[in-house]
Amino acid sequence: MKRLLSCILIVVSLAGCHNSENSSTENENISAAIPTPKVMNYSIMKIYPHDTTSYTEGLIWLNNMIYESGGEKGQSRLQKSVLETGKVLQRVNLSKEYFGEGISVINNKIYQLTYQEHKVFVYDMNFKKLPQELYWPYEGWGMTTDGTYLILDTGGSNLYFVNPETFKIERTLGVVDNNGYVDSINELEYLDGYIYANRYLTNYLLKINIKTGYVEGKADLTGILEKNQLPVPKDEGAVLNGIAYDSAKKSFYITGKYWPALFEIKLN
Repeated sequence: MKRLLSCILIVVSLAGCHNSENSSTENENISAAIPTPKVMNYSIMKIYPHDTTSYTEGLIWLNNMIYESGGEKGQSRLQKSVLETGKVLQRVNLSKEYFGEGISVINNKIYQLTYQEHKVFVYDMNFKKLPQELYWPYEGWGMTTDGTYLILDTGGSNLYFVNPETFKIERTLGVVDNNGYVDSINELEYLDGYIYANRYLTNYLLKINIKTGYVEGKADLTGILEKNQLPVPKDEGAVLNGIAYDSAKKSFYITGKYWPALFEIKLN
């Protein structure tokens, strides 16, 4: 299970997270130039059931289905389910030595990261595992796509734009707000020039401009389960994680690890 310590180690070790002697000066310069993120409010449109056995790491809305990657060794999976009922229609269980992470779909292939195993699994749309197994040198956390690149994060403050065929990094973008570099970036969703991201171990959804890396908006989902009289999982790792976008409804679907519900929301 990913813990806060893991986040701290990533921030320290990865280039681009800017944890150095010069970081204070850099952050002060950044703070002077970047406006405070706007508060994004949300409205709940509908609440759907969610698989409480899934330690959610990645979420996609595609072809009227929910695609989900779940983590934890021995429990990791890739699955497809029905939104209205939560019924799982297809599932691939990962070998118990792997911890499943973010997923994305590009060129009719499903890509699935692993946490610390440095492997990226590739499947066809029928969940058949393909021989195109790829290597990622860092930890794998969240992943999305802009239609050209796969966009990944490693739990630090960087977004990596990656060639989906070679997994070569083509561009690196630092995420910043008015207080400096923003670490613990986790699950991702791309929409119209922005990345919507969970910040791990917080209740925030961030709206990140992919040209500048600036956090332009922030939504606070604190207490969303309690406010809707839904049970809160007892596991300390059961945090907010999972963002998908439904272009037909212009709605986001959000959930968390082991959560009993998936929320359809609109941000404003």
